[in-house]
Amino acid sequence: MLLVLLLSATLLLLARSRDFQLFGQLVSHLDTHEPVVALTFDDGPSEQFTPQVLAILARYQVKATFFVTGREASQHSAMAKAIVAAGHQLGNHSWSHPRLVFRSYAVITNEIERTDIAIRQAGYLGPIYFRPPYGKKLLLLPWYLKQHQRVTVTWNVEADADLGVDADTIAQQVVAQVKPGSIVLLHVMYASREASRAALPSIIEGLQAKGYRLVTMAEMLQDSQP
Repeated sequence: MLLVLLLSATLLLLARSRDFQLFGQLVSHLDTHEPVVALTFDDGPSEQFTPQVLAILARYQVKATFFVTGREASQHSAMAKAIVAAGHQLGNHSWSHPRLVFRSYAVITNEIERTDIAIRQAGYLGPIYFRPPYGKKLLLLPWYLKQHQRVTVTWNVEADADLGVDADTIAQQVVAQVKPGSIVLLHVMYASREASRAALPSIIEGLQAKGYRLVTMAEMLQDSQP
């Protein structure tokens, strides 16, 4: 029984880890002294809220990475195209946002490859990185990603995991926690995420005041190449 408990605890830690996976390349932050930060948004796109987010980013002339679900990118294709047209990066956050820890290889393949199609149909031509729903991965998902030479992107700064937190607290925590090479996760695509959207201008202003340059994940990883 103790062995089973220890094994279960180990698997849970592996599945939840932001910094490690059993196969392939995972990036939770960039080891650098350069003042660069990647703003990343999960879920969507949304007909109602994507234009608001794009307007804020345009106001401050910064680029971000949107990890979209394939289903929403397909349903709201005009919004996915608007993200690309504004010069931002699209990432793959699966088709329907399921936990992919104990799913079959066929399910994993379908979730990822259908979303890739939706992303390409939006006109995005750059590298498509993958972010696991809920950050969960264990065996088959990392194996699939390794076999297809895909990069897993997690994060090392998240201040809006609690839906009850207010905009000022979100912004203060992000600005305080960011270090050179940080990847910031925000959720801004649904009505329940008003605080995160409201925090976005203060986050950008706070990071820029500290000398940070906000870049896409592609820019961050390309800059790290020797």
